[in-house]
Amino acid sequence: MRRAALVLGAVLLAGGCVRRPPTARIGEEPVIRVGIVVDRDTGSFSATGQFRVLGADGAILAVQDAGRTWSVERADANGFVSLARPDRADPIAVAAPVTVRTERPEDFVVVNGKRYRGEALVLFGSTGVTIVNRLPLESYLPSVVALELGFRNPSDRQAVMAQAVAARTYALRYRGRREALGFDVFPTDADQVYGGVEPEKSEVTDAATRTVGQILTWHGEPIQALFHSTCGWSTEAAGQVFQNGEPVPYLRAVSDRSGRGQDGYYCAISPRFRWREEWDGASLNAILARTLPAVLGERASNLGRVTGVRVSRTTPTGRAAELVIETTGGAFTVPQGRIREVLRPAADRQLNSTGIQLHVEKQGGELVRVVAAGAGYGHGVGMCQFGAVGRARAGWDYRRILATYYHGTTLERVY
Repeated sequence: MRRAALVLGAVLLAGGCVRRPPTARIGEEPVIRVGIVVDRDTGSFSATGQFRVLGADGAILAVQDAGRTWSVERADANGFVSLARPDRADPIAVAAPVTVRTERPEDFVVVNGKRYRGEALVLFGSTGVTIVNRLPLESYLPSVVALELGFRNPSDRQAVMAQAVAARTYALRYRGRREALGFDVFPTDADQVYGGVEPEKSEVTDAATRTVGQILTWHGEPIQALFHSTCGWSTEAAGQVFQNGEPVPYLRAVSDRSGRGQDGYYCAISPRFRWREEWDGASLNAILARTLPAVLGERASNLGRVTGVRVSRTTPTGRAAELVIETTGGAFTVPQGRIREVLRPAADRQLNSTGIQLHVEKQGGELVRVVAAGAGYGHGVGMCQFGAVGRARAGWDYRRILATYYHGTTLERVY
């Protein structure tokens, strides 16, 4: 979620379009389903110990020893998948879903070479096969928190605890949102980054365990617990960034000032607190010729030559709210939610944030250079992760951190 695209954020904030399961009862730990392999031609599964392969009716298809890797692909259009066993010459076609379950709870399932807690489900996808990791929510969180924030030293513990609550809240809020695909969340920044067992760290797991079952609620429902890497100087109100979503009063602008001098900010420890990007005229033309039509459609297909770039409107906190690209083919307005997609430093990388000031150089009427002086990383809404770390190092506990970034919410334990 640190680097989630703003388009996705707009979908998340349109919460009325999401059918959410009720919050778990006290004492009932929810299960989360993560789409590890989604609609791919092939996939593979195994386990670190003896495991069972179960058919759709629960019947045992096989009991296999550790390390016996099965491959899977879609068999036909009727809900069957083809399983190739390492000890059989011919694959078998079975109805999905197929469950892969370890005999001992301390062992892990292995999907495409990576270890995961819980069990694996092989599903019949829309165009290929899908393999889902199904596991208890508390078993999911250590990997997410380790990848989304990590743990640098003991003084960061309260920030890691805050991240655990935010990640748990996010997972509960959006369970069932991807039901059409057969799972709840992606293991990427499209939802929350998750890597199975490998990224787990004992200190992160310990911090997450200290908040077990705790989530943030608003009027009794899990909140939209958005977060980002670095705000730069202030977080942004959700309505300024995701302009088509429902009002979210607890996602408001929060100053990052630490009170330690005029230039003191909690997230100044971030490597992306301040940054700079530069384009010459030719590279900017090449990037915009690709990104503008992709974002604005056919009306931007005949750009001509770029003659100017300017921020035409800013948000109350000072982020770019609107970008105007001037070309020999006309002027094109880019809204805030798409600025990072359009003004890319490189084809494979979005602009770090919309916290920018632009400097444009021309020679003889020709644009020769554009420099963006920037601050922060991410969409700027919700918890600033480096700001949370800075606050933790200043002595704040996780409750105070969460109450600051998610104003007016209630911290409660639901299981």
